[in-house]
Amino acid sequence: MTTQTIPVETGAWVRRFHPGGQDARHRLICFPHAGGSASFYFPVSRALTPGADVLAIQYPGRQDRRHEPCLDTIGELADALAAEIRPWCDRPVTFFGHSMGATLAFEVARRLEAGGTVLHGLFASGRRAPSTVRDERVHLRDDEGLLADITRLAGTDSAVLGDPEIVRMILPAIRADYRAAETYRYQPGPPLTCPLFVLTGDSDPHVTAEEARAWERHTTGPYALRTYPGGHFYLNSQAGAVLGEISAHLG
Repeated sequence: MTTQTIPVETGAWVRRFHPGGQDARHRLICFPHAGGSASFYFPVSRALTPGADVLAIQYPGRQDRRHEPCLDTIGELADALAAEIRPWCDRPVTFFGHSMGATLAFEVARRLEAGGTVLHGLFASGRRAPSTVRDERVHLRDDEGLLADITRLAGTDSAVLGDPEIVRMILPAIRADYRAAETYRYQPGPPLTCPLFVLTGDSDPHVTAEEARAWERHTTGPYALRTYPGGHFYLNSQAGAVLGEISAHLG
């Protein structure tokens, strides 16, 4: 690993909900889905601390960063995050990304490896392989159309979507994330060398079995595919099993 200054405190991009894991041997960094925020991973942090130091990424344009402009391309997000995360790689680091977060985690991992930092592992959840392409344009819909897609995937609490004031606040971030995810196009390059674990729901409308298997071509390291009952947010009902997979890897 490259020589670097280890940060003492988290900043705008990084959240640590349970400081008890600071001295853990392994670090887990979690990337939220489109429209999501760092707090989505609070239960993961609670479950895995102090065995691991769990950090969650907070994208601009939401919650305490809601007054900051959103970044609406995976490239911009990955460039910013690679610089933010590199100092945290003072110990074995594993990424976990769900949906858009899986694509973003992959692109950050590519940037880190190009600089000499290899991850301990990457969990790609609820997302097709980077090299597979779909013509998706939900980000171009009006507000009602965008909310309809979010509701269909059940990624946001229905009570939140029923509050017009909250919806008005979060829609710009959701639209920016959808734009980032839907306009992303993989640029060919060297595959990763770290272990790659792909997790998917058996009824996820956004990931076919073939699209999930295609992740294998993106690493020369160990690869495993796990399929769980459920849709795009299968991990809400399969939290115990998913945490077990992560714990086994970190352990």
